[in-house]
Amino acid sequence: MNKFAIKICGIRDADALIATANAGATHVGFAFVRSSPRYVTPQKAKGVAGLAPASLVRVALFADALDHEIEDVIKAIHPQLLQLHGRENPERVAFVRKRFGLPVMKALAIANAEDVRDGVRAFEGAADQLLFDAKAPPDGPTGGQGKPFDWALLSGLQLSIPWMLSGGLTAANVAEAVRISGARGVDVSSGVESSRGIKDTKLIGSFVAAAKAAFSESQAA
Repeated sequence: MNKFAIKICGIRDADALIATANAGATHVGFAFVRSSPRYVTPQKAKGVAGLAPASLVRVALFADALDHEIEDVIKAIHPQLLQLHGRENPERVAFVRKRFGLPVMKALAIANAEDVRDGVRAFEGAADQLLFDAKAPPDGPTGGQGKPFDWALLSGLQLSIPWMLSGGLTAANVAEAVRISGARGVDVSSGVESSRGIKDTKLIGSFVAAAKAAFSESQAA
């Protein structure tokens, strides 16, 4: 991971991809979860991902996907990072890493300190990166809910692998989120949308600029 990471997730069209690249984000995410309003087919993602500059890390997001589904996406967009956002256990994460030869970022659903502790304990040795996201309702989809959790739960967190913060981030609160959590990477989806699943190019630009400023400030502190 770079000195800092800014990921715009749930990209589905060329305008959003170009805005993400032009703003200076480091990562772009494509959601291959059929229940998500940000779902994109591998074939459509192929055309959009082909516009990404080499400097923009392509991330393929799955939730409890089967091997052949992951393989189809890899063939289509050649991602540099796989994000597992479902109920995958450490053994599944380790298997996916080995099977596909790509680094894996495991998303952890967080509501309290126990979730942080247990998630880190289970996955720090299995994944290449972690992503801390707000825990969704039991009957709801994982991720993209636009709700934050208590960022102070991550304050002082020491990990042997990189990690990102997600959940309810916007241009207005990302600086506070970075300051409180100590995150060196942030991931946004709903916070740069004009409506659910529809990315807003101006909001993408504003978020990336705010995140860059927040990371610069934290380095200077």
